[in-house]
Amino acid sequence: MELNERILKYLEENEKADTLKLANEFNEDHQKIVGAVKSLEALDMIVSEPVKSTKWELTEEGKLVAENGSHEAVLYRSIPENGMSQAEVMKTVPNAKVGFSKAMSSGWIVLDKSGGTPLVKKKVDLIKDTVQNHLNEIKNGVDNIPDKERSDYKKRKLLQEITFKSFVLSKGLQFATTIKKLETDITSEMLMTGAWKDLQFKPYNFDALGQPPDSGHLHPLLKVRSEFREIFLEMGFTEMPTNRYVESSFWNFDALFQPQQHPARDAHDTFFISSPAVSSQFPMDYLEKVKKVHSEGGYGSQGYRYTWKLEEAQKNLLRTHTTAVSARTLYKRADRHTPIKCFSIDKVFRNETLDATHLAEFHQVEGVIADKDLGLADLITVLDDFFKRLGFDKLQFKPAYNPYTEPSMEIFAYHNGLEKWIEIGNSGVFRPEMLLPMGLPEDVNVIAWGLSLERPTMIKYGLNNIRDLVGPKVDLQMVQSNPICRLDK
Repeated sequence: MELNERILKYLEENEKADTLKLANEFNEDHQKIVGAVKSLEALDMIVSEPVKSTKWELTEEGKLVAENGSHEAVLYRSIPENGMSQAEVMKTVPNAKVGFSKAMSSGWIVLDKSGGTPLVKKKVDLIKDTVQNHLNEIKNGVDNIPDKERSDYKKRKLLQEITFKSFVLSKGLQFATTIKKLETDITSEMLMTGAWKDLQFKPYNFDALGQPPDSGHLHPLLKVRSEFREIFLEMGFTEMPTNRYVESSFWNFDALFQPQQHPARDAHDTFFISSPAVSSQFPMDYLEKVKKVHSEGGYGSQGYRYTWKLEEAQKNLLRTHTTAVSARTLYKRADRHTPIKCFSIDKVFRNETLDATHLAEFHQVEGVIADKDLGLADLITVLDDFFKRLGFDKLQFKPAYNPYTEPSMEIFAYHNGLEKWIEIGNSGVFRPEMLLPMGLPEDVNVIAWGLSLERPTMIKYGLNNIRDLVGPKVDLQMVQSNPICRLDK
C-alpha cells in the first residue's frame, strides 16, 4: 500500500510517469512497480499505456574491453620494441586473431618478412584506443557513437541492444492520493443495517485464472502406451487379454517351440514361482503334439531330438514375454480359419542386471497377424507403417535368431541423447513347428513382433537412463510437468 500511494503522489505532482523512471527513483524492482500499477489500474485510479524503449549495453566481453582496452590495443602493447614473431603473437596474446586483424587495418603494426621468420613490429609510436573510449562512454550513460561504429561493435559482440517494456502512467477517473479500502464480501450485518448501500466493493476480476486444483498426473509411460494403443486400433488390430502375469513354462516356452534346455529357461534369466510351483491343467491333445514336435519332430521338421519332460513344462513363472498371450490367442482361434490381427501391451519380467537401458520389470508391445501367404516383406511393411506413425524415422532392421521365428529381425532406433542405436524390439515369422500343432492350416503364416515401451518413451522424452523413467528415483516434477504425449503421426 505504501508503494501504491507513493506512485499516486508522484502522479499528482508530475501528471505523467514512466514505470522505468519510477523504478530508478524509488530504488525498487521494475516488476514490483508494474504489480502496483496493475492493482491501481483495477481501481480506476490510474491509466497505463504500454511503451517500448531500447538501450545499448556492454556485453561481458565489452565490459572487459572497457576496462583493459580493445583487442587490437592489447596486442599492440604486447609487442616489444624489436618486434615479436607472428607465431608467438598468436600463441601468447589473448584474442590475437581479432586483435592482429584490427591492428593491421588501423595501421598500428606491420608484418616484416625480410628476415625469413615473419616478425610483427609497431608501426606507430602512439595509438588512441577509440573502441575503449566509446565503450566507456556507453558504460557511463553517454551515447554519441556513430551508427557505423556501433554496428561494428555489435558484430564484434561488444555491444547488445536491450529492449525494455514499460508503462506511461496518467490519472484515472477515480484518482486520489490515498487508497480507500474496498470491501470484498457482503456480510449479514451489512444487509441487516443497510450499510452496504454506502460502501464501495472491489470489482470481480473475471479474467483471473484462479488457483489450479490438485489433480492426478499421468506417467509418461501411460501417455505413450495410450498413443501406442490408439495407433494399433487405427491400423485395425484388436486387443488381446493380458491378465496372466503368472504363466506355466508350457505356454511361455514349450508352445513357442523353445527347447527345455534353452538358457532363457534358467533361473538366472527367469523368475520362477515357488507357490504354486506347478500347473496341471493343459489341453492334453495339444500338449501331446507339442511334446512330439520337440522330441521327434514333425510337419517337415526333425525337432530337437531330446526327451521332453512334463515336469519342466509344468513349472510356473512370471511371464518373460507377452508372446505367451499370442500363443494362447492363436490356439483358441486356430479352427476359425479367419485372418487374425491382434496386439497387447503389458508387463513382463526377466532376471536382468539393471543398467541404463534394462529393468527386471518392463512392458512389451506385442503384435501378431495371421493370414495366408504372409512373409518377411509383409512384416517389414507393417513395422515401417507402425513406426512412421510413431514419428521414428531412424530405424535399422538386423537379422537375428529366435527359437520360434524364422526368419527373425531385431529392430533398432537411434537415441539422440545416448548418441547410439538401441534395440527397441524383436520380430519374425512364426515357425511351422509352433503353428501347425495348434491346428492352423498349412497355408496360414503368422508374422509377429515384440517391442519395448520404455525405450521408445525414453527417446520421445529425451531421457538417457531408464531409471529416470521407472523406479524409486523418478522425479515426480518430471511426471507432473511433461506435456501430453503427441506422437508424430
